[in-house]
Amino acid sequence: MSLLQVKNLVVEFPSRRGTLRALDDISFEIAPGEILGMVGESGAGKSLTGASIIGLLEPPGRIASGQVLLEGQRIDNLPYEKMRHIRGRKIGAIFQDPLTSLNPLYTVGRQLTETIQAHLPVNEKEARRRAIGLLEDTGIPAAAERIDHFPHQFSGGMRQRVVIALALAAEPKLIVADEPTTALDVSIQAQIIQLLKRICKDRGAAVMLITHDMGVIAETCDRVAVMYAGRIAEIGPVHEVINQPAHPYTMGLMAAIPDITVDRERLNQIDGAMPRLNAIPPGCAYNPRCPRAFDRCTRERPELLDAGATRAACWLHDAHQGTQAPAAQSARVVA
Repeated sequence: MSLLQVKNLVVEFPSRRGTLRALDDISFEIAPGEILGMVGESGAGKSLTGASIIGLLEPPGRIASGQVLLEGQRIDNLPYEKMRHIRGRKIGAIFQDPLTSLNPLYTVGRQLTETIQAHLPVNEKEARRRAIGLLEDTGIPAAAERIDHFPHQFSGGMRQRVVIALALAAEPKLIVADEPTTALDVSIQAQIIQLLKRICKDRGAAVMLITHDMGVIAETCDRVAVMYAGRIAEIGPVHEVINQPAHPYTMGLMAAIPDITVDRERLNQIDGAMPRLNAIPPGCAYNPRCPRAFDRCTRERPELLDAGATRAACWLHDAHQGTQAPAAQSARVVA
């Protein structure tokens, strides 16, 4: 059974000029112990999906339709106080900048013990013992002494470990990690990635990892969802999506990664830019930038279709497309 189910999620932002649809019919599942990566350009809707799941949408943003279920229980329509209890107890969150997650006026020990006592029936002594154990588990040396230090006394990598410890404090079933390695140097990134993988294995927690770094996705995740303009363009096992991408956008992302074994003067790129929310084209949102687009792509919006080992929102994989060769129909095909 899936731990998290997101069904047809739609997130909108009302404005004076009309309603902007930021997430459009997002559906996916995460199993216990699984790491699902969400990747895409800035503004694709990755962080917004995470915020919707943990109930931290910034007003005036709202979930217009769809459902978010955790262990079969719907959580997207819960009152604030009930959601506040679930956020922490059942869902942990790791954000990009650890300084925004830690209070500079309190020691990390106080912040950890308060979180533990808010969600678990333990006294202060037991909460402190658990806090030290969490710091040790996340790789902080001399945890018994460092627990009484303030956030500014830790390096960036160590602060991120404290944030991970904070996310794990109440033993949640799901961790939403929003760009947890972006502000860190490469060697520290690798350590944090290994830590997330070990947490999944040891604790059986599921992780939703939001990032724009395909390298992190390849190293960490079991499955990956590629997002574009508020929709999932492709979803499937990470090895298949990286090595045999089925959606032209995913193909473009993978082709843009430099290959150190090939000598070339210019890097590949995806021409154009992702459309603004108030100017998403009809049909497939990617069609103005797609080298394989054909007439149907400009008229009808594709749902996720079976594409071998993955599923892709692309008419190239429509079984009813017939014997037509879509690439031959398009005037935008790149020779």
